[in-house]
Amino acid sequence: MLLALALLASAPSPPAAVAVDFDRDGTIETRVVMGHADRANARVLTADDPVRIASVSKLVVALGVLRLVEQGRLDLDRDVSDYLGWRLRHPAYPDQAITLAQLLGHRSGLADRVDYALPLDADLEESLQNPAAWDAPRAPGGDFVYANLNYPVVAAAIEGATDERFDRAMARLVLRPLGIDACFNWPTCSDAAVARAVVLYGADRSVVRDDMKGVRPACPVVPATDGSCDLGTYRLARHGAGFSPQGGLRISANGLAQIGVMLLRRGDNFLMADSLARLEAMAPVRPATGEGAGGFFCEYGAAMHSTGSGAATGPGCRDDLFGDGRRRLGHSGDAYGLRSGLWYDLEAGTGTAYFVTQVPDGQKGKRSAYSAAEEELVDTSPLASPVHGH
Repeated sequence: MLLALALLASAPSPPAAVAVDFDRDGTIETRVVMGHADRANARVLTADDPVRIASVSKLVVALGVLRLVEQGRLDLDRDVSDYLGWRLRHPAYPDQAITLAQLLGHRSGLADRVDYALPLDADLEESLQNPAAWDAPRAPGGDFVYANLNYPVVAAAIEGATDERFDRAMARLVLRPLGIDACFNWPTCSDAAVARAVVLYGADRSVVRDDMKGVRPACPVVPATDGSCDLGTYRLARHGAGFSPQGGLRISANGLAQIGVMLLRRGDNFLMADSLARLEAMAPVRPATGEGAGGFFCEYGAAMHSTGSGAATGPGCRDDLFGDGRRRLGHSGDAYGLRSGLWYDLEAGTGTAYFVTQVPDGQKGKRSAYSAAEEELVDTSPLASPVHGH
């Protein structure tokens, strides 16, 4: 393993990789950091540099939902149509309500067979009238199938409950209260964070996202079908996908670790005990199809899953990323050549936040359904740089 990491670090264009350890006492320590945040200007990566963290974003969205539940503005078990202002129904089960809990937990019946990156002039209600957006045999509240399309609906419900654009609501409800300089698709990040953006490179080392050269994108959403980008036309609770709730959070490894510390501290005056219980209530996943198949998801809660749960979930589970059989809660991410994770061990009072870029699609590790790059990153041997406190 040490030889493999040394070869990785000495490659002509090594990936950007960082792993940050944290504990219940609030200690956050960078264990691994290597590569460049931006190769074009030789800007070296730090644990404070924000990256598009992929599906770990879903866990952060759930924190916003739970804050609104605590305020009495959302209910996880109520018909989500009440917040959308339009009727959401599975075409094969028109008499069954769909709830936020089902959407957060990928048990709504939605499927990723239509594009969830909607153009600015799209209408979410109209898009979800397409039968291809649904799994015909899967009723709301039934079997788990991971589908990013659930989260634009969640974002639209947040907008309906707050009368506020999703990215701004998330900044107000989650990111600012936790003191984290992060954002969905860049509009609400500080200028300093934008200047430190991590450029995402694919396995072939080509640029795939966020090569912004220190300047916010002219259009932070998918442009309208005519190419225009007037955010004044964005309609609350009618779109939801604009600021990428399923994967578009830009946050640093240290920012993720701050969220992990809060969770280890059991809410830490940010979330109540009942909210944590709903977030962490795992339900077994039947052998998954599509994204996350092959024993990756063995149990899933409300925007949270586990690693190391094989002993509880039985044969076929290959979720033990850390290889030690310890059950950790959190969420993983996989998009644009990046793999990421935020994991915490309640019993030990410790956790890890990480990301690594340039991972080939479909790469698998030796001991789990996670990538080899992630298995190497979470192991104890440092990749390159000495440990730095934070």
